[in-house]
Amino acid sequence: MTPEDGEAILRDYFAPWIQQLGLRVRELGERHAVVCLPWSDALAREGGGLCGQAMMAAADTATVIAISSARGGFVPMTTVQQSTTFQRPVTGKDVLIDVRISKLGRTLAFSEVTLTADGAAEPAARASTVYAILG
Repeated sequence: MTPEDGEAILRDYFAPWIQQLGLRVRELGERHAVVCLPWSDALAREGGGLCGQAMMAAADTATVIAISSARGGFVPMTTVQQSTTFQRPVTGKDVLIDVRISKLGRTLAFSEVTLTADGAAEPAARASTVYAILG
């Protein structure tokens, strides 16, 4: 799959509020995806940091793109578990979401997600996810 295929999945399968995040697929591979969450003042919380809810939704969405890439196209799936650890705030920067599929089975997929402010050396957050593949 290409980044354009990932963009089509974002347009065709996600709720309007997810589309309003402005996610952009930067890279797709056999078992990974890199998606950008652009900075927006609308997503900032009190104090100016990017809200964790937006980062978690972006990580969740990017994982669907990565699993779709690993499977060669979109199939229905649902989040079973997502655990996110926030390590440092993001202020005024886009966030790069790097998803690596650690296990892709017939009915379950597991991934590790790293969220890093654009240009930063250290992650802002890490997540692990489990998805049920329904189709």
